[in-house]
Amino acid sequence: MSDVSLGDDGARLRPLEPWRDEEFLTHMDRGREFIGRYIALPDAVTDLASSREFLQSYADKVAADRGGVYGIWADGTLVGGVLFRTMDVGRGTAEAGCWLEPAAVGRGLVTRAARVIIDWAIEERGIHRVEWVVSSANQASIAVAQRLGMTKEGVLRESYPYRGRRHDMEMWSVLAPEWRAARA
Repeated sequence: MSDVSLGDDGARLRPLEPWRDEEFLTHMDRGREFIGRYIALPDAVTDLASSREFLQSYADKVAADRGGVYGIWADGTLVGGVLFRTMDVGRGTAEAGCWLEPAAVGRGLVTRAARVIIDWAIEERGIHRVEWVVSSANQASIAVAQRLGMTKEGVLRESYPYRGRRHDMEMWSVLAPEWRAARA
């Protein structure tokens, strides 16, 4: 997947490749506290070396057909992203996720970007099941799962140790036939 328009507002979805390490770190610095409320990404990307390492790990996943990370640009600035944290083409499963800095909230960017990558995974890669694992406290991400037509399958109680607490995580998913029916 390459550069894709996300609509009339000029927002773009592009692969986040290792050479974008400085831009990615600057973006993380702008949204560090906000993004880090529910996910560990800002804790992993703290300097230029860790930024490059994170992006390289996803470049390696792309090369192995096991995942991918894509940036969301609004007004020419990297403001968030979506990813396939895992992808198993043989089994037909993938886990999608997202993040967004505060300045970009409320514009539907994550929902639009997630639709693009889920369409690609189902139609181009033959993925049958796309999962969305989210903290029960993260209402914005749960709302994205709902807008994507996903079904809540359950709660993994206190399954995610993060910043000194154990968090409940919700499992949401959409199956390829459901996705296609909703898109038709």
